[in-house]
Formats: sequence, C-alpha cells, structure tokens
Amino acid sequence: MVTFFEASLDTISVHHVGNQAASEMYSLSDHPLALKDDIIPNLLMQYFLKPFEKANEVYHLTHSSGDLNLNELHHFATQVFADKEKFHEASEQIAKHLYKVANHPNIKGGELYVVYFNKVQIEGNPLDAIGIFKSENKETYLKVYPEKGGFQVDYEENAININKLDKGALIFNIEKENGYKVVVIDKTNGGQDAAVYWKDQFLQLKIRNDSFNQTSNTLGIYKNFVTQKLDDEFEMSKADKIDLLNRSMKYFKEKDTFDMDEFTGEVIGNPKAIESFKTFKSQYEQEFDSPIADTFEISDNAVKKQSRVYKSVLKLDKNFHIYIHGDKELIEKGFDDDKHMNYYKVYFKEEA
Repeated sequence: MVTFFEASLDTISVHHVGNQAASEMYSLSDHPLALKDDIIPNLLMQYFLKPFEKANEVYHLTHSSGDLNLNELHHFATQVFADKEKFHEASEQIAKHLYKVANHPNIKGGELYVVYFNKVQIEGNPLDAIGIFKSENKETYLKVYPEKGGFQVDYEENAININKLDKGALIFNIEKENGYKVVVIDKTNGGQDAAVYWKDQFLQLKIRNDSFNQTSNTLGIYKNFVTQKLDDEFEMSKADKIDLLNRSMKYFKEKDTFDMDEFTGEVIGNPKAIESFKTFKSQYEQEFDSPIADTFEISDNAVKKQSRVYKSVLKLDKNFHIYIHGDKELIEKGFDDDKHMNYYKVYFKEEA
C-alpha cells in the first residue's frame, strides 16, 4: 500500500525526548540535520520507510471533541503543508507534545526524527508526507577491519539497527478535512499501559472505515463470534466451528460484495444463530465506535490478511492434527466405550 521508489528525503530534524516520569528532559536541536552525502539519506529512507510497505491499515487523525483543530499533530501538519519554512519549528512542537504525553514510567526515552518526504506513494498516489519516528532500542555492533596483515575487531555501543524501526507515523498531504491519511508502525514495549501512548495519546488516531477495514473487521468479528460466543448458546464441536469459519472464508473469497442477509443465510443458516451474530456485531460497533455497513465492497487484501489467522486445524491431544478444508459431513465424531476415548472417523476416496 505504501511504496517509496520515487520518494526523496527533503528535510529532517532530530530531537531527544526523555521520560517525565523518570525525571528525564527533552533536548531540541537548533536547526535541521545537515546531510552531506547520498549514503546517509538512503540509509535513513530504508530505516524510516521500508517497514511501511506491509502496512495495510489507514488511519485518520481525530480528537475526542470532534474538533480536528484540537489535535496537535493535525495542527502542526497543516502548518507545514501550507508553509514548509515552518518545518523545524513544528518539529520542535511535535517533540514537546510527545514529551508531554509520554509520561508512563515504562516508556523509553529516545531520538525523535521528524522528516519531510516528497513523492511517497499511498494507494498509488504520490504525495508529500511528514514522517515522525522514534528510536527507543539500541544495540551493540561488532566491526571487523583489516590491520597489519590481519584483522582487528572493534565494537560500537548504543547504535541503531536500521532494520528495526520502533515507532513511526506517516501523515500524507491528502484528506485534510478528514484528518489526513496516516499509516503507523508501533513495536510496543513496556506493557499495555505504556503501549497505547503512541497511537492513542500522541497521534490520537481513528482507523479509516474503508472497504479494507470493513472486510477485516467483519471477518474478525465473525471469527470471535464463532470461537467465543457460539458455545454460550449452542453445543458445537470444534469441527463444526472450523466448518463455519471455512464457509465464511469461502464466501469472502468468492464474492465481490458483502451482503449481510446473504452472508448470514449462506454461511450461518440457523435463524437463532443469525440473530445472535447480528447482536454480537452491533455490540462491537458500539464499543469501538466503528459502524460496519450491511453492504460493502470486499477487499481482497483484507481477506488475504485475515485468512492467515483463520484456523482450519483440529488438534487432537499431542498426537494428531486434522486439517479441515472441505465437506464437514465427511468427518464423524464418536466415543469408544472400550478405550474410554473420543475419536474422529474420516471418509476419503484416495490418498494424495
């Protein structure tokens, strides 16, 4: 979804943001970073942008009051997109804002990089973008080099691995009135309480409710319904649950458009279970303030992503795994009185 083969790094400012709870301070640079050759910018582009190639979810900046002007990042991004001369000043304000919200004792201090990019593509559209990145974890590297007919080994501590971006966000100069398009990287650490600050407190994001997210959310809700809710109302075997999951995935792979009545009729079938699923979906929509339409275009990328977490394997003790991909009627469950054990009987025509 995000590509950068045409992108260029325009300007970068680097600051250090400590943790208030640990009595650490922040340190602001006086001017943007001077890049003297092509090697460092290329390494930085790799470090900052490569992780976003696999980012599918697109967010919008938001604010709990509903007034986007109160979202600090929206305010600073709007300033910079309107006048690039204000970039470094805005980067300082972004660092101060991060320092203000990063006050959990488990949050690590680190360098904050604020970057202005040209021609970063999102969904095929090349756009200017503001990148905000934080490095929290440092590593030690060995360096081996020739010396006097042999080799010498040295090391460097507190160095950054350019293949491991800790936290990042790209704010694209499009859809300003909706909160811009935003993609995020967040390698959480320090427990759940510390993890929420990047997305929820610093950026204040709301996931964009497009076909990708509607598809992903519906499949996720249905999976949770089958695996967690159905047992409360129906007596079902694991094979029956796997069959329900397989049928739902088949529906999403074969159809171009999702229709709630068609889906529940073809996949679930049982009227009582259908009503239970609709109630389960409604509760999710209310809890997460994320309405899902009864009809929407199915996203193939979302289906591929969800198919990785849909389980079609039946685990039997530690002895057997049965993969169920087709007709559930070809597998029967029973109980052997002599052995005092459950069993499955599987019918097939030939071995593969």
